[in-house]
Amino acid sequence: MPGGAGLTTGVLARRLGVSPMTLRSWDRRYGIGPTARTEGGHRRWTAADVATVEEMCRLTATGIPPADAARAARTAAAGPSSGSEAVTAPPPAGRSRAAGALPLGDVRQECRGLARAAVRLDAPALEKQLAAAVERHGLVVAWQEVMVPTLHAVGRRWASSDDQYVEVEHLLAWHVSTVLRRSTPPAAPVAPPGAGCILLACVPGEQHTLPLEALHATLGREGLPVRMLGAAVPVEALDAAVRRLGPVAVVLWAQETTRAAPALARHVAGLRWGMKGTRRGPAVLLGGPGWSRTQPLVGLRPAGLAQAVEALRALCAAG
Repeated sequence: MPGGAGLTTGVLARRLGVSPMTLRSWDRRYGIGPTARTEGGHRRWTAADVATVEEMCRLTATGIPPADAARAARTAAAGPSSGSEAVTAPPPAGRSRAAGALPLGDVRQECRGLARAAVRLDAPALEKQLAAAVERHGLVVAWQEVMVPTLHAVGRRWASSDDQYVEVEHLLAWHVSTVLRRSTPPAAPVAPPGAGCILLACVPGEQHTLPLEALHATLGREGLPVRMLGAAVPVEALDAAVRRLGPVAVVLWAQETTRAAPALARHVAGLRWGMKGTRRGPAVLLGGPGWSRTQPLVGLRPAGLAQAVEALRALCAAG
């Protein structure tokens, strides 16, 4: 802030990763606003104002409602002599039905903070909150009760708002993926060579990889040998990988019914390798809402991440 002139609302909004409308709303509703003026009467954010609004951003990113966060930010700005008790982050296991930027419903409090950070496009807050959730709850709970509800809320808002919030969904998904990969230990070797691993693949045309990334990270943490093929794996490539690796199990993910291919699942389940008399094939697990629950399909249908990990652990132990 050269010459003590202070920052304009637009400059501060870019610096914090929030919209100017958000800053003006906080000023109007909670009194968190610029206090200095130029000679021409234009309002400017001083260093003290910036510190207060940064604290406001930090608190709302933890899931604290904006009114409470504003009160705490003003208290912090007033200093310890104010005699007011500071507001801290909510309890880890807390749940919230409070209104927010996204339609979250009854969720863990961390989802509220993630949603606010996502809407603000606040990448540092997103990464910090996601990493803290994994550290606090473990991968399975963090995925099922923090990441998934927030991703679903963003998806619902996008679907109902004429393609708005696309950037919010992309940023949130990117940081979820980043945290999942950082949580994945180095790949475990396959023992004996060429057999016994778990193969993860999206069906042809399917681009939704985050659920498989969560499964990949969790299996890696358990020390199970797992190989990830990723999005939109062609049939020929999947066939070649199964024959080369001889996996104990293949997980096929389909997010959409138009992508799910029962014939592909039957084909993979029917693959065989090994010496005559001892030939064997993989177990097939079908993941994702794309697979029909009314039609008989080959393979196991785990209900979620925890069930998939349990089933794959048992298959590895037996095979």
